[in-house]
Amino acid sequence: MEPKITNELEKKIGYSFKNRSLLTEALTHSSYSNEKRSKGADIECNERLEFLGDSVLSIAVSRYLFEKYKDRQEGDLTKIRASVVCEKALSKFAAKIELGKYIRLGHGEELNNGRERASILADAFEALLAAMYIDSGHKLEHIDAFLMPHIISEIDSIGVSGNLLDYKTALQQIVQQVEGEKLEYVLVGESGPDHNKIFEIEARLNSNVIGKGRAHSKREAEQMAAHEALSLFGEEK
Repeated sequence: MEPKITNELEKKIGYSFKNRSLLTEALTHSSYSNEKRSKGADIECNERLEFLGDSVLSIAVSRYLFEKYKDRQEGDLTKIRASVVCEKALSKFAAKIELGKYIRLGHGEELNNGRERASILADAFEALLAAMYIDSGHKLEHIDAFLMPHIISEIDSIGVSGNLLDYKTALQQIVQQVEGEKLEYVLVGESGPDHNKIFEIEARLNSNVIGKGRAHSKREAEQMAAHEALSLFGEEK
């Protein structure tokens, strides 16, 4: 990746990489990696970094919430965290730094507007956090300096000062308006070691998937799935 491009991104995130290959890897989507490998080039995509970045993000946000909201119970903190680390929020953070234009995509993803796809932006944002974490010697202060302004802005936008919205309850209230509708949360996947598992939950309405959540606890993943479902209904607020 050209130094001019990486320098531009580094200015936006306020961090200069010692190991530029980490930044390049964080910005490499699997479609680009697969395309190059088909031509004989061994190029790593950002999926492994995204896996680590998910945990780095959770630790940074959890620590901030724990210290900031001393009067909030675990349930409230979980709901806040679910709101600010969901795919929708992360893709919004990524858009603020124009992360999409720096991602290396395969030809097919490029043609399909991959630079604007929420899942690709969110994953690249988490991979970027992991790259910063590794490059800095596993220090969180650089992560905090870059990440927290985005997190604080998102927390303000959901109005944490008032009563927190329980997304599962809000979704249930909507579903109950139509008699006979069946809402359930289904565990569809688990990954990671026992001490740091990631759970994948689907919110299903009459067996149709209406939301997905991915988090370190089933409860948080369910809240994220409900949040995504509310967005589908245009009711996330």
